[in-house]
Amino acid sequence: MDLKSGYPFWAIKNGLMCAFPQLKANITCDVVVIGGGITGSLIADNLGKNGFDVVVVEQRDIAWGSSAASTALLQYEIDTHMADLARMYGEFHAVAAYKACAAAITDLRDLADELGDVDFGMRESLYFASKRSHKAELREEYDLRIKHEFDAEWLDAGGVKERFGFKAPCAILTKLAAQVDPYRMASKLLLRLAERGGRVFDRTVIHTIEPSEDKVTLQTPEGFKIQARHVVMAAGYASQKWLKQSVAKNRSSYAFITDPIEESALGPLASTMMWESARPYLYMRTTGNGRLLVGGDDDDIDIPARRDRRVDSKAKGLCKKVRKLFPDLQMRPAFSWGGTFAETKDGLPFFGEHPQYGPRVQFALAYGGNGISYSMIGADLLRANIEGRLHPLAGLFGFSRAG
Repeated sequence: MDLKSGYPFWAIKNGLMCAFPQLKANITCDVVVIGGGITGSLIADNLGKNGFDVVVVEQRDIAWGSSAASTALLQYEIDTHMADLARMYGEFHAVAAYKACAAAITDLRDLADELGDVDFGMRESLYFASKRSHKAELREEYDLRIKHEFDAEWLDAGGVKERFGFKAPCAILTKLAAQVDPYRMASKLLLRLAERGGRVFDRTVIHTIEPSEDKVTLQTPEGFKIQARHVVMAAGYASQKWLKQSVAKNRSSYAFITDPIEESALGPLASTMMWESARPYLYMRTTGNGRLLVGGDDDDIDIPARRDRRVDSKAKGLCKKVRKLFPDLQMRPAFSWGGTFAETKDGLPFFGEHPQYGPRVQFALAYGGNGISYSMIGADLLRANIEGRLHPLAGLFGFSRAG
């Protein structure tokens, strides 16, 4: 599955950070994690730290799929408003999902501190109304967050202009957000896992998965087998091929990144990521060395050749949108790319067993704009499932909600 187009910045910046052997023998373990991107690496790290013998299998080089194209905005704000989730599933569950995402950001900060050198940085996040007609929705969202003690601030048009320098009808300023280099974090997590006794295999394809009552047998096209007590399918957007049920829709998103810009020229963008209420939405954030990363302009294209042809024009369109907000900001795209992502109908992920396979095969589908935060939550959720414990988000993030 071709997941990216153009020149994703993380791949260029980091190069190939690590290489692992291919699987060339039959092995056994406690848990196999299929997928060596940021989702698989966070899950494998959690399991390994808690005493499981973990094997990670990746069909490409490590983190070379969608993780290399991720723009890695870490927010507790889900693409679906908390108020809308409350109408779907009840206020208790909506608040629980948002609070779990908030906790995931501080957990990711602590993990980044352990690893070091993953371009992690805490930020504020400005969610601004694209149109006057969106003001009522944002106010309802803000009021619900304040009711449940989220740290947020309401800005009217004057406040947005005074503090951030552009025109918008209103905005919600969130105090808890962050950013990271996802390729670097995934690579360092798996290098650490291997140093601690875990096993990682790249360029290794899983051809069949056969669950039984007490184990799961996986086989490569070359005939090598892995026998495990449990499997976690964390293969990103390629995971859908293992399910008969369609659980998400693949789309394409686009991004560009500039050369480093002086902090004085970036102004509030240096410390605040920004995104808008329109769908699809424009979003902006900086890197640790002052590059401006801009993304959005999503479309329904899921054909790699067509996505490839659109990268340059999409980058120009995104650049035009930023210049409309910040006409004095001197910038131009240094690298631009596109990538596949998937959306669920409600913006929530799917973590847990699927009736097609039974309890020994767990899925980790961290779909949507909160993929990395979701993966941090999912690591705990899936470990609870494997250990036979009930996780408070198992129902909301499970396949049963899909009907």
